[in-house]
Amino acid sequence: MEIKFTRAPFRNLPRAFFAAPCYAAGASIVAAILAWTAAGASRADDISVSDTGGVVELKVDGKTILEYRSRPNPTKVYVSRWFTPKGTQILRDSPHDHVHHHALMYAIGIDDVDFWSEGGTAKIGRQVPLGTSSSSATSNGKGQATIGQRLQWMAPDDVPLALESRSITVHLGVTPACSLLTWQCALEPAEGKSSVNLWGRHYFGWGVRFVTSMDKDGVFVFPGGGEERAVRGTEKLTRAPWCAYSAQADGQPVTVAMFDAPTNPRHPATWFTMTGPFAYMAATLNLEAEPLSITKDQPLRARYGIAAWDGIADAAAVDAAYKAWLALD
Repeated sequence: MEIKFTRAPFRNLPRAFFAAPCYAAGASIVAAILAWTAAGASRADDISVSDTGGVVELKVDGKTILEYRSRPNPTKVYVSRWFTPKGTQILRDSPHDHVHHHALMYAIGIDDVDFWSEGGTAKIGRQVPLGTSSSSATSNGKGQATIGQRLQWMAPDDVPLALESRSITVHLGVTPACSLLTWQCALEPAEGKSSVNLWGRHYFGWGVRFVTSMDKDGVFVFPGGGEERAVRGTEKLTRAPWCAYSAQADGQPVTVAMFDAPTNPRHPATWFTMTGPFAYMAATLNLEAEPLSITKDQPLRARYGIAAWDGIADAAAVDAAYKAWLALD
């Protein structure tokens, strides 16, 4: 299935998407919308969103800018490919050393079920889409591409533990020097549950695994330097509103920064970072030290951003992008 929009801007999913209870089975799982109205940018005649076998691709001028796995692969739903403005792909999916690392993903523990791992002795959960695919488009004139999805977080015995409303928005032309997207989620207990307990290891959360070439000689940067706490080896935890990583991606210097919204629980985020034997970066809620109970009336609502530059972006450039991203809310 391929859906084309010709020079048609659209509106991001409304706040009600996250304020309302998660939808019951039968609701749509994918609302993919694409437009190109960025100021100063050349408009594409045909801008397309395609969903083929659960692989959603967003394209501009025929070139893929993001790929999203909308079906569990095998247990998670996630962004599998994402590109810098010049077309460098920076994400690595399911490497042999940690097959449960799926590019750009969100995974935590709920009650006694582990949604991060994919093997071992743990009770492994799955993120399962609700309903059937659909798409829609409205106008806001800002040049955005949004994938919206509703997911059940299922225990191994197929009992739903939680319901999630998810929105992933690509922003075109907001910060021309970098690719930019927003990841939002609203997580609440499943029907029939009054509350669930969110837990995790020190690296559980919204994380990114980079292509192999970015595992070497990379550097993490935080605003104001950041206060780091060593965990083990190169693994560290740092509280800050954003975290950036610069390295070589297939011979090209790139910088990737992740943003934490001030409205998120426990802001500023506790960032998990490591540089060896591979590089990883994740925004966490510090669930290992302090688990979090959520209810229907008090769900988890989180908004994160991620930006990617061609070249080395300094702290000032990252901070400027962070402020531009905050202004989108």
